[in-house]
Amino acid sequence: MAIGRPTQSSSQAPDTGAARRPSRARGIPEATVARLPLYLRALTALSERSVPTVSSEELAAAAGVNSAKLRKDFSYLGSYGTRGVGYDVEYLVYQISRELGLTQDWPVVIVGIGNLGHALANYGGFASRGFRVAALLDADPGVVGTTAAGLPVRHMDELESIVESQQVSIGVITTPPGAAQQVCDRLVEAGVTSILNFAPTVLTVPDGVDVRKVDLSIELQILAFHEQRKAGEEPGGGDSVLDRAPGPVRAAAAKLRRAAGAAKGEPAKGADRSAQGRAAKTAAQNAAGPTAGGEGDLSAVMPA
Repeated sequence: MAIGRPTQSSSQAPDTGAARRPSRARGIPEATVARLPLYLRALTALSERSVPTVSSEELAAAAGVNSAKLRKDFSYLGSYGTRGVGYDVEYLVYQISRELGLTQDWPVVIVGIGNLGHALANYGGFASRGFRVAALLDADPGVVGTTAAGLPVRHMDELESIVESQQVSIGVITTPPGAAQQVCDRLVEAGVTSILNFAPTVLTVPDGVDVRKVDLSIELQILAFHEQRKAGEEPGGGDSVLDRAPGPVRAAAAKLRRAAGAAKGEPAKGADRSAQGRAAKTAAQNAAGPTAGGEGDLSAVMPA
């Protein structure tokens, strides 16, 4: 049997919840879809411990959501559990797996076999979650022909034939940002309709193609925001904070200072010498010790 885009199989377990399931026309909200893998991970852990049933409160805690949200999410699947008993773990594992399309293997191609590409190729969680790495692709002659996770790295020229022969519908991009859009275009032209993008750039795709972006730097920046708040360091907190900032941030702060000075009437280039002298005097005063609201006070232009 061909492996690839899913087909309905008569050998699958009977859908005992079909009569209770809401009309597919309603659809499942994207927020609910994003939480289904969390529920599945928690349920799989329970199944491995041979736990037969679980309450909504216990499952919600394991998945990191509140129980009311969990019950609402499960209502879209047509599963409400049994009062006083809870949810059947094995049935929910099957039900959520089916909704996520994990009742068959999904061939995946990874394009860009650098450090990240190697790490993904060696990730053991793909196979256990319904995904099979069908091919590794790269355009670098120094990389093509090497192996990762027991698979040979093949040249990008083989992309189209691999997608067709392996019936690949999911592509993973781990290239540098400058090459990501071109790789994306080739994947789409070859017939790939879902893309997981690790390159730090926004991809443009036609209708009917889904893109999920994974940007580790953005996640770290969000964590830095929370760490700053926990440390009590407000934005615009003074030079002590800026001194530790990356060069581009310090340059942007300096530019804002200059812009604030111009907005407050500092003379433009070509002004008379006396005006320039007054501006220099003001700058010297700011450097010696900025006062609240003065040109040297960053908080005046970057309020908390």
